[in-house]
Amino acid sequence: MALKIKDLDDTQAPLLDHLVELRTRLVRAVAALFVAFGVCFYFADEILGFLVKPLNDAFPEGEGTLIFTQLYEVFFVELKVSLFAAFFISFPIIANQMWAFVAPGLYAKEKKAFLPFLLATPVLFTAGGALAYYVVMPTAFRWFLGFEGNVGGLDVEALPSAGNYLGLAMQFILAFGVSFLLPVLLLLLNRAGIVTREQFAKARRYVIVGVVALAAIVTPPDPGSQLILAAPLYILFEGSMLLMWFSDRKQKADDADAPAATTETAD
Repeated sequence: MALKIKDLDDTQAPLLDHLVELRTRLVRAVAALFVAFGVCFYFADEILGFLVKPLNDAFPEGEGTLIFTQLYEVFFVELKVSLFAAFFISFPIIANQMWAFVAPGLYAKEKKAFLPFLLATPVLFTAGGALAYYVVMPTAFRWFLGFEGNVGGLDVEALPSAGNYLGLAMQFILAFGVSFLLPVLLLLLNRAGIVTREQFAKARRYVIVGVVALAAIVTPPDPGSQLILAAPLYILFEGSMLLMWFSDRKQKADDADAPAATTETAD
């Protein structure tokens, strides 16, 4: 049986029923996050070990050190790591609850238009985070550690703290993950009729400047890391333009078929 997306629900639920449903959805989403947090906190050491691997690999073998300068620092680091990982794990459930609350108020055409964006968001965010973890972070950390040495007769040695390192790692992952959501934003603006493909094409030179500026802001000051982010972002922009082109062609074909179908119905 083919999947059929229904149109607006026949029922007209009063405001109180909507608020009750919203509360139910929020409780389920928070419960999923809380359960995932408990599991992640149990494995906090393993998750933290996974996050520090790029830094450990950047150090010469056997010389990597991660310190903490406050007695409670590592405990709070593990809390943050657990919450960070729990959000990733529970996001499908949270997104499902959001969709279940919003979908009854959408027409079938709107559901079909919105659902791909909901599915693409975690995929693109994960791709951006993976690029940051496996490519950018090792490159950046090796560049940072290159400043070790002797300055004015004093040894300069890198002794990163657990809290500062976690903040930097999360900044990398979040920055790249959010940046990779650029196609979702562009396609939503186009689908909503706010900006057309032709307007994006005319603004291409400004987009290139914006991509380079964004890469310079969210990455270390070395050109290599900036290029690693800027190149995929520009490719994603061009890919979004291609998807807009296909979408516009399909829309024109549907508009052309609509009058013909109306005429046949009238005959």
